[in-house]
Amino acid sequence: MEGQLSLDDLLKFMTKKGASDLHLKPMRPPLLRIGGNLTPIKSVPLKPKEVEEMIMALLTPAQRQKLEEHQSVDLGYGVPGVARFRCNVFVQRGSYAAVFRRIPFDIKNYADLNLPDVVATFAHIPAGMVLITGPTGSGKSTTLAAIIQDISRSRPCHIVTIEDPIEFLFGDHMATVSQREVGTDTPAFREALRNAMRQDPDVIMVGEMRDRETMATTMTAAETGHLVFSTLHTNSAAQTIDRIIDTFPADQQGQLKSQLAQILKAVVSMQLLPRADGEGLIPACEIMVNSPKISKHIEHGEIKEIYNEIETSVGYYRMQTMNQSLIALLVNGTITLDVARERSLDPEDLSLKLRKMFPRIEEAQREGAPMPAPGDFAQIVELMEIKKLYEEQEERWKSRYLEKDEQIAQLQQDLAELRQEAATSSTTLVELRNQLEAARAERERLVQEANLRIDKLNERIRELNQQLVGTRGGSAPAPPPPEKPPSGFFKR
Repeated sequence: MEGQLSLDDLLKFMTKKGASDLHLKPMRPPLLRIGGNLTPIKSVPLKPKEVEEMIMALLTPAQRQKLEEHQSVDLGYGVPGVARFRCNVFVQRGSYAAVFRRIPFDIKNYADLNLPDVVATFAHIPAGMVLITGPTGSGKSTTLAAIIQDISRSRPCHIVTIEDPIEFLFGDHMATVSQREVGTDTPAFREALRNAMRQDPDVIMVGEMRDRETMATTMTAAETGHLVFSTLHTNSAAQTIDRIIDTFPADQQGQLKSQLAQILKAVVSMQLLPRADGEGLIPACEIMVNSPKISKHIEHGEIKEIYNEIETSVGYYRMQTMNQSLIALLVNGTITLDVARERSLDPEDLSLKLRKMFPRIEEAQREGAPMPAPGDFAQIVELMEIKKLYEEQEERWKSRYLEKDEQIAQLQQDLAELRQEAATSSTTLVELRNQLEAARAERERLVQEANLRIDKLNERIRELNQQLVGTRGGSAPAPPPPEKPPSGFFKR
């Protein structure tokens, strides 16, 4: 890219290259941040007058006055059909410079951003305060935009955003969204927050809690039944709570801890890490959910105990520490071990956990199955619990298999005995059948003999009858025997 370019040309080129930021500084070519690294474009160095002309064309009279008074000003700028940009103009070494952050028109959802599943539940909290924290460029605004978009599409409510400047543009869906820009629609965050309480809001999004008064007003809004989202430049949940408490005087901190223990519903601390495959960045998230034990620790000022509670509450509340998120990313092969060690807030603790859980992390990276959210440590715990259940089930099945094998052996023995008995019974049956046939034959013989004897006896009887008749043939028949006198009833 040669020759002098207009600001819109640079912003279009930045979008085409997929850069997140554009740096304009006198006496050197424009710089693009791509994949976390700053790279100069092939162009002539910018002169101070050229930078000033580019910048001044964007500023309103009020913004120019603020720049002169404070040597810095924030503003939003959009290129039609390309993207919106958040710009900070500042003075360095007596000349103007600027940094443009690209804000896409399309708002990504949780899955596109690779956020842990528990983040989606924050959109359904009825009231309280949720904080998204992390260094500059860690994805805080993008994550907040995903949550606000989810609320807009799923809840019939009024959402009020107070931003400096407005970054993402939210459309009305089920909810109606009112976006106010500091310096254009309202003079300051605290003034906008006071006014927001009279605008019948259900959800309030404060771009950043920059001072004590903004914090106090934000906490009051959360305490009075609103769901409030905001950001802080802190690296962990414990540091976030410490920052809020330390902002107030010592005589107010006791009451503040009790208030914070009640209204603080969740803290998400983020950082963006380069992917192992070189394809962009991936978030690592520490997530604290205000459980009863967390609330007690906050109220009693036991901030150091919060880390241990987060670490041990993965399974039920789906909390996770930053090291646990880094381990999840490592197991999924999403980041390298060097990046994990470099970005860990406690590298020694990370190494200890890796040696304990995954002694051979390289093999774990090759064999681990991809997860919906690579930085979600709760997925790792769930897999380990499933593995434990599987092993227990496997032991139970092995025991059952042994019992079945014993039963099969016994049944086979019983079957052999039955077969032997059946063979013996078969032999006995043949013998019985033979005996039956013999008995039948004997019966037939006896019947025949009996019939012969009967025939002979009948023949003999006939012969005797004939002899008797012949003997009586020559004489008169013998007189009949005398009648027997009647007896009994027939006497009469």
